[in-house]
This record gives sequence, C-alpha cells and structure tokens, in this order.
Amino acid sequence: MRVLLVEDDTTLGEAVRDHVAADGHAVDWMTSLEEAEDAQAGVTFDLILLDLNLPDGSGLDFLRRLRKRGDATPLIILTAMDQISWRIEGLNAGADDYLVKPFDLSELSARVSAVGRRYTGNPNPLIKLGTVEIDLAHRAVTRAGAAADITSREWAVLDRLLRHPGAVVSKAQLEDTLYEFGAEVESNAVEVYVSRLRRKLGQELIVTVRGLGYRIDGK
Repeated sequence: MRVLLVEDDTTLGEAVRDHVAADGHAVDWMTSLEEAEDAQAGVTFDLILLDLNLPDGSGLDFLRRLRKRGDATPLIILTAMDQISWRIEGLNAGADDYLVKPFDLSELSARVSAVGRRYTGNPNPLIKLGTVEIDLAHRAVTRAGAAADITSREWAVLDRLLRHPGAVVSKAQLEDTLYEFGAEVESNAVEVYVSRLRRKLGQELIVTVRGLGYRIDGK
C-alpha cells in the first residue's frame, strides 16, 4: 500500500515509517497538515496514519475536510489523547481506527492489515488461488502446501494486485505502491518483482494485460 504518515514527533515518526516500510508499504512521512494536503494533491494513498496534535492545526479538522469532500481513504488515528470522548469524536469524524500512544508496532501492523482488508471488501485474511494460499494477517504464502519466501517488495506488488481482484493494475500504480516521494524509480522494477512472484507462485497467477498492466487470475 501507499501510506501517508502525518506525525510531527521525529522519534515516533521514524519508528513508524521504518516499521511500516519493512512490512512492504511505501511510506510518505509528513510533519504538518500543510505538507499532508500537498502530498494528497499529487498521489492517491491507500491509507493515512494521522496524529491529532500537529504544529499547524488539528488532525481532526484535516479528517473532517477529507470526509466532507468525499475522500474515503482509510485512516487510522495515532494519538496520545486516550480519553473516551476523543476516541468517540475521532471515530464519528470518519476515522476507521484509533490507536493510543505509546503502542506496540506489531499492533499497528495488525491494524493496518485489518483496515486494508475491510476496504478490499474481503475481511477474511485467508485467500486461496488454486494451489496458492495467502494469509494476509501473517503475511505468509504457501504453494501446494510448501512455504514461499516472499520479500517485502514482492509482497507489496502481490498485495496491491490482491486489493483489486480481477481488475487490471497499471505499472504506474504498482510503482506508486513501491516508491515513496523522492525515491529513485527503477524502470524495470515492476517487471522484476512480477517475474519473481511468478517463479515462486506459478506463471499462471499474475496475468499480463498487454499495454495496460497486470491482474491476479483468481480462477
């Protein structure tokens, strides 16, 4: 997924960015609402991780603006404000989840995965595609019962395709999943990761739609 992290605490921001990136997501870290608004103007994000107290305003106001203009991007609030009234206000404003600081990074991973599954329309963490079985909750893949060693970048490509079952995902969209702002995009990176996934999971799993992109064959 392409994730927008809005957090002004340097220590926590670095920890969250590095952890979420290690899970195979491209993370763009912004430290203010102004930066977050600018980032959203140029990229479509799959998930937003949002602090509430930011240097230039309230994260809740940012969230309300998103929802008011019809932006349904999944969003998890990350905040030290643990009062029940704040949780209720955040969820009523349109947040999908609310995580109180300090939190365990493994719990954040689980919540990111759960919110992502809900938005794909498939809350079931287990997907079966022929002889391939994919456990989204534990990021585990088997083929004919044997474990497949999937790297974080390969997982990012696979995850993006699984979020749009049967639909064509363009090379540019997959690159957005792999690379955050400022990263050098390798021209053949998508082809390389697709090739590796086919080698590990079967040539028939990912279909090339010439001139358009790739799709998961769920048959």
